Amino acid sequence: MGGGDRSGTLIGRAAELAALTGALDRAAAGAAGVVLVSGDAGVGKSHLVGALTRIARDRGCTVLAGQCAELGESMPYLPLADALWTGSADPALRAALDDRPVLRRLLPDGGGDGVPAGDLGQQRLFGAVLGLLGELGRDRPVLLVLEDLHWADRSTRHLLTFLSRVLQRERVCLVGTYRSDDLHRRHPLRPVVAELLRLPEVGAVELGPFGHGETAEYLASLGGDGAPPTAEEINRVHRRSEGNPFYAAELYTAARTDEELPAGLADLLLARVERLSENAARVVRAASVAGHRVDDEPVRQVCGLDEAAAGEALREIVSHRLLIPDGAQGYTFRHALLREAVYADLLPGERTRLHAAYADLLKRAPAVPGRVAAELAHHSLAAHDLPAAFAASVQAGREAERMGAPDEAHEHYDRALSLWDAVPGPEEAAGTGRVQLELAAVRSSGRSGEPRRAISRLRRLLEEADPADVRMGVLLREHLAYYLDDVKQHDESMAVSREAIAMLPADPPTAERASALATYVRTMLFEEVDPSLRAVAEEAVAAARAAGAADAEASALVSLGIYRETREPDPEVGALFARARDLAVGAGNYQVGQRAAFHLARSIFDRGDLPAAVRAADDGVAFSLANGLGWSPYGSTLRCLQFLIHYTSGDWEEAGRLAADFPMQVVRPAEAQVSSYALFLEVARGEDITERFRWLEPVWPEDDFIAYVARGLAAEHALWQGDTAAALDHATAAQAVLPAQDVAAVRVIATALWAHADRAVQARASGDNGTAASAVEAADNLLERARATVATTPDGRTRAWLGLEGHAWLARAEAEHARAHGANDPALWRKTLEAFSYGFTYELARTRWRLAESLAAQGSREEALNEWRTAAQEAESLGAAPLVRALTDLGARARLTAQQPEPAAGGLTAREREVLKLVAEGRNNKEIAAALFISPKTASVHVSNILAKLDVTSRTQAAAKAHADGLLTG
Repeated sequence: MGGGDRSGTLIGRAAELAALTGALDRAAAGAAGVVLVSGDAGVGKSHLVGALTRIARDRGCTVLAGQCAELGESMPYLPLADALWTGSADPALRAALDDRPVLRRLLPDGGGDGVPAGDLGQQRLFGAVLGLLGELGRDRPVLLVLEDLHWADRSTRHLLTFLSRVLQRERVCLVGTYRSDDLHRRHPLRPVVAELLRLPEVGAVELGPFGHGETAEYLASLGGDGAPPTAEEINRVHRRSEGNPFYAAELYTAARTDEELPAGLADLLLARVERLSENAARVVRAASVAGHRVDDEPVRQVCGLDEAAAGEALREIVSHRLLIPDGAQGYTFRHALLREAVYADLLPGERTRLHAAYADLLKRAPAVPGRVAAELAHHSLAAHDLPAAFAASVQAGREAERMGAPDEAHEHYDRALSLWDAVPGPEEAAGTGRVQLELAAVRSSGRSGEPRRAISRLRRLLEEADPADVRMGVLLREHLAYYLDDVKQHDESMAVSREAIAMLPADPPTAERASALATYVRTMLFEEVDPSLRAVAEEAVAAARAAGAADAEASALVSLGIYRETREPDPEVGALFARARDLAVGAGNYQVGQRAAFHLARSIFDRGDLPAAVRAADDGVAFSLANGLGWSPYGSTLRCLQFLIHYTSGDWEEAGRLAADFPMQVVRPAEAQVSSYALFLEVARGEDITERFRWLEPVWPEDDFIAYVARGLAAEHALWQGDTAAALDHATAAQAVLPAQDVAAVRVIATALWAHADRAVQARASGDNGTAASAVEAADNLLERARATVATTPDGRTRAWLGLEGHAWLARAEAEHARAHGANDPALWRKTLEAFSYGFTYELARTRWRLAESLAAQGSREEALNEWRTAAQEAESLGAAPLVRALTDLGARARLTAQQPEPAAGGLTAREREVLKLVAEGRNNKEIAAALFISPKTASVHVSNILAKLDVTSRTQAAAKAHADGLLTG
């Protein structure tokens, strides 16, 4: 009730409501946002959000509102399910849910698609939620409210974090409420809130207590037709309530009825319950055990009242505003504090009997996917019915797995295992043995991103395992090896895999041994290539095929394909990856399927067939998105590869469209990997990378690859700014995080050689022979490392997996090395040009820039002019502003610009003049984009090109020069 009167009018919350409606307005305009509303219990969070939902409905928005319950971690996605169920009367929402079985199964009548959640179930559900909100938002803005997040289950917290990071251009406003006074130091929501509030799209609204005047206005609104509150009453209530609206309302109501005021809030709340009739009090007590929401019939049956008596009791309770109608046959407590007070006041025996009654009711109720098992486990445990709690926990774990909630699945399985020895006939009740249930808990740990917890359980299981059960021993070791590999303990993983393989003979074939072989091969790939890998991989394939283990066969085929690429170019390896993909998908193992799809597209890309690579990557990403797996590990990697192929082929418009969906504000490696790839385009276009870099930097210690990508591109950015010292710092750091002789180092070595060559050229020009000599020595060392990196197979041959791009970077490294020595050789740049000629548009233009420079230095002006013109046209077409500036500088220095064809007025294209006019009007990139029906990134590229062409460094200078030169007329 806190925060307003009974008619819904808000008191003292104008600024807070304005903040929320502002977020709703921005969402309606296409800028998704999240607002976290916090405050003490009873301060008026729900009332404030209720006012917002009324405004949203009046504006024609879709409103989805759900509430968490104080049931611990046992009911995954409860507020989401609540929001979908209460909103499912909307035909548009129901149609959208029908298209998404993974969400429909959350509803009481949802059923399911019959597909187990598997390793990627949570990602599928998250992707489906994002798709649902995006689809609904295309028709009208969406307000999603999740209340009482302090009671949120772990999966809901993960969902909140996911949506807060990825919602960007969807017309969605997400509002969450939580009790700030409940967030003790170890509360699980506390780090989530701290993390989310770092994101610019996440706002915070904190509700404080009323001031004295607001308390007076609030109490006056409660008076109805009676006498207004006196100054003495206001002062006393404000002092006692400390400005908490709910406390104030209770204190004021008690004072007006001349009742003796209890000493504590619980007594204050319970005093109103004590005024009820016996039947009404029975109903309230039973409702407190049910949870945050109660329905007519269950409460009636638990109370043992007939329909007429229960109806009369409920009317009395509602008239006293202890329960508030919610839906056709449901009720909620006026405030959660009231439910807590009533529940805490129950006698131990009474509480046990009521929980037992609800449990008995649930046992007799029709099976409803998702909720019944979790609720039954909760009530049975509270009723001390351990056999029922055990069986329900096992079922709840299986339901949570099916729903893609591995955290909750592990909790249920863990509880069941803790009860195993305390119940009779546990195997019959669970429908499985203890070890199998332990393995289910292991799977849930791994799927929830906690492989170390899975490792600990597997080690304990191995200690307790029956040595005579060889196949179980192999299975446990294979699982252990798999998770050890996940946490980079490769040596132990290989040792455990070998032990598992040795425990079973090759004949007869078994799925357990085949899986152990596949895991062993997967781990071997992380070490220096072992000549025996091929034989082991082929054995794994044969064993899996003979045992009918399709997913193990697919995994081994992918590893075999990767190995074959290390030996020699193999055009047939693509067919191998495609076959592995089809096998894995057919077996329902989408994780292996995505791994195969990635290597299929990557292998085609490495061979330089860019059109086919585009198709393969697009297909892989489409498969991931269609199954809600766009943010799974290989889903993210496929998106990075898709972007990189479009970037390489020169389709920067499509690459920019893809990068627009890459999050800027990231915290964890999964999002940071995708974000780091956007730097390829931003650096090449000359955009400001400060903000993205600021978010990526904290993630470097957690992921070496992200550090390599980000710092390697930061080195290029620094070189375009003329800062060789910063470039070398970044390039050195990028090399340092790579394993010894990693072929990925070739690109960053080439970048470092660019920096040393620039240093050497500048030093020689200024007569600084010492610096020039130092740069040359460093260049020599770098080139030696580059050459060694690509020739480090056991027999000293060049690695076949280097790919065409890798060989092209090695050619550039050779050319930059020669430039550092003062021998800027056109032949080496022509060799580099040929190496990139498979279609890397941007690198072709960059290479022509250096080739033109070397030709001009040798006096070959006509050839230099041809290369310069081609490079300028390509750079201009791409919108590569730093390269355009470099070419302009070269043209001026080499006197090539005088022979240029006369460009449009001021050197600007017609579109650039349109953009310049808007710049002169003071418009920002977003406003320019809206006016010209282009994307903000395209507007940014145009502005960068304009600054380069006008030889100015700011938008203000560009506007001034445009006015002075008459570029805004016509």
